[in-house]
Amino acid sequence: MKPESEPLVSVLTPVYNGEQYLVECIESVLAQTYQNWEYCIINNCSTDRTLEIAEIYAKKDKRIRIHNNSEFVGCDENGNIAFDQMSSDSKYCKVIQADDWLFPECITKMVELAEAHPTVAIVSSYRLTNTDITVRALPYANAVIPGREICRKTLLGMPSVFGSPSAMLIHSDEVRKRPTFYNVDNPHCDMEACLDILRNRDFGFVHQMLTFSRSHPDSESSRGSRFGFNAFGRLEHVTKYGREYLSEKEFEIMFKKRRDAYYAFLASKMFRHNDKEFWEYQRKALSRIGYSLSRGLLAKAAIDRLLDLILNPLNSSRRVTQKLSHSSKTTSG
Repeated sequence: MKPESEPLVSVLTPVYNGEQYLVECIESVLAQTYQNWEYCIINNCSTDRTLEIAEIYAKKDKRIRIHNNSEFVGCDENGNIAFDQMSSDSKYCKVIQADDWLFPECITKMVELAEAHPTVAIVSSYRLTNTDITVRALPYANAVIPGREICRKTLLGMPSVFGSPSAMLIHSDEVRKRPTFYNVDNPHCDMEACLDILRNRDFGFVHQMLTFSRSHPDSESSRGSRFGFNAFGRLEHVTKYGREYLSEKEFEIMFKKRRDAYYAFLASKMFRHNDKEFWEYQRKALSRIGYSLSRGLLAKAAIDRLLDLILNPLNSSRRVTQKLSHSSKTTSG
């Protein structure tokens, strides 16, 4: 694809106090083999050197500009502000979080796939999260998958192939047709957006390592592990989209599975999270999908957990060791 024929890609980096990794992020955009891009850095009232760093690069390259928020907003709200900065001429948009970076061929390979398959609305790829390769679920022959098929498999428990916002290229028209792209009430609003878009569009996957995501104690994903964003997110997505993509029998099975897993998570936190903030979050989250916190289900999950500890002490010990190992990897990353 020659530069003069390349469709415009809007690259977006929403950031708050990102000075530690922002240079690496920006340099990865500048190093792209793809050239027809514009880059907007959305500064969310940072108090460190974020703005200074962004301004240095904006002076060097006219394709880079800065949007400064007038007031501080939440992470996902800043994501919506970022999408508002997308050029009206762009055909695709590419989010790259400030603590992540792109391999040099990332935009080239993703755009090539999207251009070859006009039905594709979202493109993802293999990616690194710290030192772990993410996404192992797609056969190599599958570069384009019907959207409804990939959503169905995801809701049935296949590991997510969508990834974080940094992992995806999105057709700009799919952003423009939504008044706000992210549902900020849902901590997994990026997944929700995928499930919504792919009702009528296809999903593309590049079988190459194209993005790097950094997991660390200050990241949003680390906060999510405390509040159970993953456990509740799986329940929320099945509740909201299950009947859209699954048979009634499949929906019943997966709803029970996700509900029980969520309450098992709550039971595991009962004696470690007695703070009001944790439980208030759970009550509000359940209310959002039309449920209330069930003392009966929580008690059952707690009893099941206690019996497991008593009857299977070796398995319980192994799980604790695995969690400690995962926590150590996250912190060192």
